[in-house]
Amino acid sequence: MSYSFKIWIDADSCPLPVKNYVIDMAKSKNFNTVFVANHEVSIPKNNPLFTMIICEKKFGAADDYIFENASGQDIVITRDIPFAARLVEKNVFVTNDRGVVFTKDNIKERLSERNFNMNLAAIGLGGSTGSRYGTKELKKFADTFERHTSQLIVNEIFSRK
Repeated sequence: MSYSFKIWIDADSCPLPVKNYVIDMAKSKNFNTVFVANHEVSIPKNNPLFTMIICEKKFGAADDYIFENASGQDIVITRDIPFAARLVEKNVFVTNDRGVVFTKDNIKERLSERNFNMNLAAIGLGGSTGSRYGTKELKKFADTFERHTSQLIVNEIFSRK
């Protein structure tokens, strides 16, 4: 049995440990995962649970594809905060690869932090890049992801009865 919800991955910048974790979870729990990027990303071949969508190489094409196709019962994984803001307005569950869930309550603050850091970087004062990704970050993501996918599965099983 597969489920009606999908996992959408903004695959252009998704760290390999997150991609591999989601693939393993999708195989074990039997849910559909769609990787969207402007280039080929390695995914399991000949497995109907996984789809690779390659968008044209123009700014925002992958984001636009996900936005147009994701629904309120899906999960989107992205690092792109402005894109996350669009999805939050559409009532789609959005998390980044570090397990931060973007909501209507926190998205404005996240956008503000992003813009502040970009302005610092633009004037040569650095800014926070948050580039380190290790086991601690993956664990936080995994906890968030597993909690939400488990809830979706339970909801769907009980709605079928």
